[in-house]
Amino acid sequence: MSLNDPLAGGNPSYNNPNDLEAFWMPFTANRQFKQKPRMLVRAEGMHYTSHDGRRILDGTAGLWCVNAGHARPKIVEAVQQQVRELDYAPAFQMGHPKVFALANQVAALAPEGLDHVFFTNSGSEAVDSALKIAIAYHNVQGEAGRTRLIGRERGYHGVGFGGISVGGIVANRRFFGPLINGVDHLPHTHNLEHNAFSHGLPAWGGHLADELERLVTLHDASTIAAVIVEPVAGSTGVLLPPVGYLQRLREICDKHGILLIFDEVITGFGRLGSSFGAEHFGVTPDIITCAKGLTSGVVPMGGVIVNKKIYDAFMHGPENVIELFHGYTYSGHPLAAAAGLATLDVYAEEGLFARAAALAPYWEEAVNSLKGLPHVIDLRSIGLIAGIELEPIAGKPTARAFEAFLRSYDAGLLIRTTGDIIALSPPLVIEKGQIDEMFGTLATVLKTLP
Repeated sequence: MSLNDPLAGGNPSYNNPNDLEAFWMPFTANRQFKQKPRMLVRAEGMHYTSHDGRRILDGTAGLWCVNAGHARPKIVEAVQQQVRELDYAPAFQMGHPKVFALANQVAALAPEGLDHVFFTNSGSEAVDSALKIAIAYHNVQGEAGRTRLIGRERGYHGVGFGGISVGGIVANRRFFGPLINGVDHLPHTHNLEHNAFSHGLPAWGGHLADELERLVTLHDASTIAAVIVEPVAGSTGVLLPPVGYLQRLREICDKHGILLIFDEVITGFGRLGSSFGAEHFGVTPDIITCAKGLTSGVVPMGGVIVNKKIYDAFMHGPENVIELFHGYTYSGHPLAAAAGLATLDVYAEEGLFARAAALAPYWEEAVNSLKGLPHVIDLRSIGLIAGIELEPIAGKPTARAFEAFLRSYDAGLLIRTTGDIIALSPPLVIEKGQIDEMFGTLATVLKTLP
């Protein structure tokens, strides 16, 4: 298949592939895509440009990550300068200045007490790193029996074996065997009977945090290392925490000496109108995982932010001995560090976190304008995130939402679907007129769905 791209420059063979077969695409219906490809060739601000020259309004910040908007000059120039100056530096027994500067800035944004950052290359790696750090922490504290991990049904924590083990999305787990041992799950909090069309946090469901006490009784606290949850579950369809739920998890973890990990790969860096979801909800975990918005998606990077107590627990013994036997070839890569520093500068200079908070009420009103449209069975929003849940077609789960995805793209809007839920998470630079355009397009699409 040949794709004609009138906008593409450089080697035409790269922009006009004749054979799409070799690339096994992630989380994609490969056969459907390769029959009718959707190619993006440029991006700027709030828009992508497709291979056929159409402007596509980005309703998903790429993949929850382009929080500062596309092709921001400051970030682009920082990466270009860095690759000329220092293309790569090893992170094992060596360092480079920018990664230390970035760690300081990330720590300054984190809740008080979370002041050390371990860099990874993705959210998946950040989660697996956090789980290992949690287990290792208890080990060095003399509690080697604390190895059990508690996740949550419908949780998404990346695609490493640790992440899918504590995660609770069935389709992500079912092909891969028994995964890792010693994992249990809290129930999810999504209940349409009680919470459909809630404004703000659901009033029902906070009591489900007490299920952690049941698991403690079942397994004994002395065996449990950590509980990991997303403050707002994103990839499963934007599930908001019930009132008091996160606070109760914190109380139970404190009571039993269990570490609390917030997976903030999506909720970090302004998505909820604050630096992290922990700040938004007023609950401080022991560990935060982050990625995506850390570099606004320009260069892959993730991180694990830990409190001083955890870091200091490893800093014993001879000073020339490695304290944590874990890391990646590209931990704190110079290009990623440069992109991260420039991205955090853009957030600060343009006040994008506060801007997202200010836009949130307008966004919520736009989301709720879809109530009453065909097939819409729930609407939920927080910050600049929205979930639009559709009634599934009988016997064809996911088909209705996927059709909405295809029709939206044809209409010039990029959305994301998970199951029969449409998820929206635009760049934080979105304007009110673009919010109107986004929901106007989506309303039109919903009215045409089978």
